[in-house]
Amino acid sequence: MSTNLPENINPTLHPDLDENEGLSWNARLWNRLRHALIGNAKDLHDSGLFHKVALIPVLAWVGMGADGLSSSAYGPEESFKVLQQHVYLVPLVVLASMLTIFIISIAYSRVIEHFPNGGGGYVVASHLLGPYAGLVSGSALTVDYILTITVSVAAGGDALFSLFPAQWQFLKLGMEFLSLIFLIIMNLRGVRESVLAVAPIFLAFVITHLILLAAAFGMHWGQLPGVANAVPVGLHNDLGAIGAFAVMGLLLRAYSMGAGTYTGIEAVSNGLAILRAPQVQTGKITMRYMAVSLAIAAGGLFLAYLIAGVFPVEGQTMNAVLAGKVFGEGIFAGAFYSKGLIWLTLASEAGLLVIAAQTGFIDGPRVMSNMSLDGWFPKRFSGLSERFTMHNGVLLFGVASIAALLYTKGNVETLVVMYSINVFITFSLTELSMSRHYWLERHENPGWFGKIYIHLIGLTLCSSILVVMIYQKFMAGGWLTVVATSLVIGFCLLVKHYYNGVKGRLKRLDDQLSILVMDQEPTPAEQDPSQPTAVILVDGYNGVGLHSLFSIFQVFFPGHFKNAVFVSIGVVDSGNFKGSDAIDHLEQNVRESLERYVDFARRMDIPASYEMAMGTEVVAPAARLCSQIVKRYPVSVVFGSKFVFQKERWYQRWMHSQNANNLQGRLQWEGIPMAILPVRVFE
Repeated sequence: MSTNLPENINPTLHPDLDENEGLSWNARLWNRLRHALIGNAKDLHDSGLFHKVALIPVLAWVGMGADGLSSSAYGPEESFKVLQQHVYLVPLVVLASMLTIFIISIAYSRVIEHFPNGGGGYVVASHLLGPYAGLVSGSALTVDYILTITVSVAAGGDALFSLFPAQWQFLKLGMEFLSLIFLIIMNLRGVRESVLAVAPIFLAFVITHLILLAAAFGMHWGQLPGVANAVPVGLHNDLGAIGAFAVMGLLLRAYSMGAGTYTGIEAVSNGLAILRAPQVQTGKITMRYMAVSLAIAAGGLFLAYLIAGVFPVEGQTMNAVLAGKVFGEGIFAGAFYSKGLIWLTLASEAGLLVIAAQTGFIDGPRVMSNMSLDGWFPKRFSGLSERFTMHNGVLLFGVASIAALLYTKGNVETLVVMYSINVFITFSLTELSMSRHYWLERHENPGWFGKIYIHLIGLTLCSSILVVMIYQKFMAGGWLTVVATSLVIGFCLLVKHYYNGVKGRLKRLDDQLSILVMDQEPTPAEQDPSQPTAVILVDGYNGVGLHSLFSIFQVFFPGHFKNAVFVSIGVVDSGNFKGSDAIDHLEQNVRESLERYVDFARRMDIPASYEMAMGTEVVAPAARLCSQIVKRYPVSVVFGSKFVFQKERWYQRWMHSQNANNLQGRLQWEGIPMAILPVRVFE
C-alpha cells in the first residue's frame, strides 16, 4: 500500500537520548559504574559494526575451542584412572578417542553446511525431529553450558593449586568464585572483547603443552615399541584371566569416562551468528582447528602418561605430575628454568581452564535466546544489551554456575560426570536428526549414503557413551543432571503453554481489527502542530496498534485530538542481529508497518505522520523521539499500551515487556504526559 507522506515526516535514524537525563543521582552513579565495568554503548548505526564484533577463525578457535582443548586437562585423566593395572589398553583408548573427535567434528561440519544461521543441536533437532526433540536438546545444552562454565573454573582451580602446598587448598573455592565474577563482567563487555582479553593465555597453553609433549615423547621415544607390543600381550593374558566381556567392558568404560574430552566440539555450530562472513567457511575452518588441536592435546597427554610412567597423586592433577617429571629430568634436570617451565605450564593450563568457560558464556545464552524466540523461555532472553551481548543470559548462566560451584564445592570428578551426560544427549539427537534427514531424501539425493554413514557412526558412538555414562555414574552425580534437565524441560513447557494461551486470546483481537479496510481515500490534509496531537507507540502492524488508534479517537477522546504521530522502535535482538543486511531488512519492515498505520489513519480523516528509530531496547530511543515530537507538537499526549489480565499473577511482569511503564516514568520526569491504554486479555 503506498501513500504520499507529508514533508514533516522524518523516518531517518537518530542517536539515543542521553540515558542519564532525568535520572536520580544514584541511577546516574550506577550507569557510570556500569560503563566503567562493561564499556560504553556501541553505535548500532555504524556500518561496520557487525564486522567489528564478529570473530575470525583464529579468534573463534580461542573463544569456542578453549572448552574442547582444556578438556585435555581432565578427560584423559578420568580414562587413565579407570584402567589401573590394565594400562596396556591406553593406545586403544587413545585411538578410539582421536577417531571419535574427528567423527564428531566432521558430523558438525555437515551441520554447519545445512544450518548456516547457527543454532547447533537445538535448531537441528527442532527442524528435523520436531519441536519437542528440540526442546530436549536445547534444555540439555542449557544445563550443559552452565556445567561447562562450572567445571572449567573448578578444574582451573585444581590445576593452579597443584602448584601450592596442601594447606592452601581452603583458598581454592574463593578464587574460583572470583574467577566467575571476572568472566561475567568480561562477557557483559562483549564477545570479541572477552576473547581478545584471554587470547594470550590460550597461546601460552598451546606453546607450553607442545613443549611438554615434545619433551615427553623425545625423552621416552624408545619406549613406544614396547608400548605397542604390550597391547597384544596384555589382551592375551586378560582374555584368559577375566574373559572377553570383562575386557570389552573395561575398554568401553575407560573410553566413556573420558567423555569430557569431546565436549565443546558442538560450540561452533551453535555460535555461527557471531563468526566473520562467510560464516559457513569460517565455521568449518574453526572446526578443523579445534579437531586437530584437541586430538593432539588429548591423545598426546594420554599416551604421555603411559610412556613417562605417570600415575595419580593425591592433591595434584596428572598433568601436574607429568610436567614435574618431564621438566625435572633429562636435559631439564637441575636447569634454572626447570621450575619456571613447570609453573608456566600449569599456570597456563589453569588459565585456559578458566577461560574455557567462555564457551558456556558465548553459546549458552545463544541457545537460550533461540529457545526464547520460539517461546520456550521468556522473551527477554532474546534481547541484546547496548554492548550487543545477551546480558540477561550471561547473568543467568553466571549465577547458575556459581550455585553449581558452591553445591559441588568445586569437585571436578562430580562435575565432569554431570555435564558429560547432557552433551551426549545433544550429540545423539543431532546425529539422529541428520541421519533421518539423509534417509528421507535418499530418493532425491544419489549421494545420500556417502553422507549418512558418518552420522550413523557418530550416533552409535555418542549413544553408547551416553548409556555407559548414565549406567556407571547415575548415583555419582548423574541423577542430578537428569533432574536439572527435566526441571528445565518442565519450565519450558509451562512458558510455552502460557505464551500460546496469550497468543490465542490476542489472535481474536488481531482477527477483528487487522482486516479492517477503510473504503474512502486517504486525506491529504497537513498536520497543524498547534492542534492537540496523539503520539501513539506501536509495535508492528497488528490489532493492538489499531486498538490504540480506535480507543483514542473514537472511544476515550472523540473529537479531541486532531493529529496522530505513530512512533515505533526497531528492536535489534539475537534473532535479527546477523549482519547489516538483516538490520536493513528490520528497518524496512518497521517503516512499512508505520506507513500502513499512517494510511489507515488518513482514511479515517486523521492527519498522520510517523517517526522511527533503531536500538537494542525500546525506552531510551522512544523517549528521545517523543521528546523531539513534543517540541514540534506542543499540545501532545503520548499513548502506550499494556496487557491487562483478568487475573493478575506475579510472573506476568517477567513474561511481558514493561516498556510502557518504564517509558512513562522517563517522560513524566521531563514533564511530558503519557497515558497507558489497557489491552484486556480475558481468561
